[in-house]
Amino acid sequence: MTSTTRRHFLRTCSAAAGAGLLQACGTGTTTTPQTKTTSTTAKAQTVQPKQPHPPRSGDNLLRVVAPSGFAEDPNRVTTGLTRLYNAGFTVTNQQAGSRRYQRFAGSDAQRAADFQDVASGRVETPKVLMGLRGGYGAARILPQIDFASLGARMRERGTLFFGFSDVCAVQLALLAKGNMMSFAGPMVYSEFGKADPSVFTMDSFIRGTTNNVNIVDVPTIQRADVNVEGTLWGGNLSVLASLAGTPYMPDIQGGILFIEDVSEQPYRIERMLNTLYLSGVLQKQRAIIFGDFRMGTIRDVYDSSYDFSAVVNHISRTAKIPVLTGFPFGHITNKTTFPLGAHAKVRSTGNGGYSVTFSGYPTLNPSALTLNNLLPPPVPTYDSTIYRDSITEEVTE
Repeated sequence: MTSTTRRHFLRTCSAAAGAGLLQACGTGTTTTPQTKTTSTTAKAQTVQPKQPHPPRSGDNLLRVVAPSGFAEDPNRVTTGLTRLYNAGFTVTNQQAGSRRYQRFAGSDAQRAADFQDVASGRVETPKVLMGLRGGYGAARILPQIDFASLGARMRERGTLFFGFSDVCAVQLALLAKGNMMSFAGPMVYSEFGKADPSVFTMDSFIRGTTNNVNIVDVPTIQRADVNVEGTLWGGNLSVLASLAGTPYMPDIQGGILFIEDVSEQPYRIERMLNTLYLSGVLQKQRAIIFGDFRMGTIRDVYDSSYDFSAVVNHISRTAKIPVLTGFPFGHITNKTTFPLGAHAKVRSTGNGGYSVTFSGYPTLNPSALTLNNLLPPPVPTYDSTIYRDSITEEVTE
């Protein structure tokens, strides 16, 4: 990378993130912005650019998209952008990290333009679209995006779109109207911007985007003999329920529905699932897979015995399909990166759990990137395709 290009990156990254000015990224130079954690205690974070980068190309191009909430901590945005830069990405649309209008990451027009500029060809179609963070607001901009054109350009380019929580409103609309899949995975502010990102999450991001994703031996609270395959799709349950009956809800026949959410009492989870059942969504599925709902501290104030297991049993009886739990994804520290809208096979295992294998989705070119820079030394040797107990600490969306 030329010194001019480096200076341009630093100027745009600093302008996008505000505080936490990045120092020079030249060979042998250390960058040490001060990064705040989301707690009340400030923590120093050292970001060390790894040199040399592979040659920059279309396989490196990453566009930040911010359809939902704004980023409270500008230093955390700086840290996230720098980590992605160190991983070899050419990061564009960085100004999305510093925008704010009311509770949103910019006006509706600005947030829609993050996607519509790609759909219209105004900007180059990137290899990666990565959400800034969740929150609320993505559903407001759906009518302003040409998803058919966006999906066509993404399919031609083999674009990977990462997000979860509120961002999945755009992912669902893209699948419904653009026939293009995406990824449940880490985002700029939520994971890459943390002072100490989860090694499990970073390793799963690398493996899940460069190799086949296989999630094996997942324990489930309701044992079921299952042997199904189909399109695995879904996302945040609250967002799914809000899109029921709209043109932005995918019509997936014979699919496998994945759902996750956070801070919801059991009866509220059941009510949203009943919305999907009454609108005909659940009847079209071959199985339902629950991610992490962080139910350990949530109890129904009227009936503490009415818990998550009661909801799972009710939905299994009502929909008359297998309902599996424990999938390692949600508003938790340790996240598995996996495709939404790709073909999946779900099989029971001998120990009462289940395994999920995916196929037919775009991947990153590891030779064009320096993805191992996302991991602290030494590089972990464990296989992230094997299920691990997820840390259920809530993280910023």
